[in-house]
Amino acid sequence: MSQITFKKRIRVASVQMESAPGNQEANFIKIESFVNQACEKGARLVVFPECCITGYWFIRNLSETELDQLAEPVPGGPSVQRLIGLAQQFQITIGAGLVEKAADGGFFNCYVVAMPDGTFHVHRKLHAFEHELMRSGSEYTVFDLPDGFRVGVLICYDCNLVENVRITALQGADILLAPHQTGAVRSKDPNLMGVINRRLWDNRESDPETIEREFYGDKGRGWLMRWLPSRAHDNGIFLVFSNGVGVDDDEIRTGNAMILDPYGRILVETWKAEDGMVVADLDAELLKDATGEKWIRARRPELYGPLTQATGREEDVRKLKFDE
Repeated sequence: MSQITFKKRIRVASVQMESAPGNQEANFIKIESFVNQACEKGARLVVFPECCITGYWFIRNLSETELDQLAEPVPGGPSVQRLIGLAQQFQITIGAGLVEKAADGGFFNCYVVAMPDGTFHVHRKLHAFEHELMRSGSEYTVFDLPDGFRVGVLICYDCNLVENVRITALQGADILLAPHQTGAVRSKDPNLMGVINRRLWDNRESDPETIEREFYGDKGRGWLMRWLPSRAHDNGIFLVFSNGVGVDDDEIRTGNAMILDPYGRILVETWKAEDGMVVADLDAELLKDATGEKWIRARRPELYGPLTQATGREEDVRKLKFDE
């Protein structure tokens, strides 16, 4: 755990938003509006979804040329420079996702956290599957905020693996930023989420109860509640869950933006079928005696060697995802 003053607090905002595929300008208009709202509410950190700048699920159907046209250098591309400018203008830390084109021509699903002083941090998704040319990252991303807290970033599928969250906590993270594009995914497994009928989303203004029932149920919040609180509780960290909402190519994202405390309790959440933002104050006093913090101190690392050994059951994440 990082050495912070335990009387500190930080106000954090988590955004759910529907992204326009391949339309960075339209998506930035939304991002800028939410940044302004977050500042008006006194937030010091605002977290946006995975690939919210570029759009997400349509990526899987792009040609190599189209993917190349969508991707941008990081940090030299226009989107990251615009994000850094926003952080400086509003004096707030902002996290948002996009597709990166690396210097060697490789593509990554990445998440950029821009700070008020013009500095930034980049996380490359460790378990990328969105396109056959998309590479997976190989490094954990943990760093200090100017407000005295230490944060880690894990993108969507990264959070599914308990090892990733534990290592992030072991590197001192007090807060996990968890940008997603999930909920209501197509699956062959009847125990997993399942799709939401597009008509329910299109009729959300005249019949909000039906779509919100889906968002709250096993295709959205119900699925998240099977595992997400444990990531916060078992590691004694705050967790900021940001997600897409609405139409994402041929699926409907369920939003469910929420912020959890180090005991796995939900501080604030929404299941509204619309772009939205939730805000909560994170009290560092909760970190020092959290159950997960005690469990980390009770670890016996000498027993854990098998965790680093291949079992022969490992498979490529893209195959696993598209076979799901």
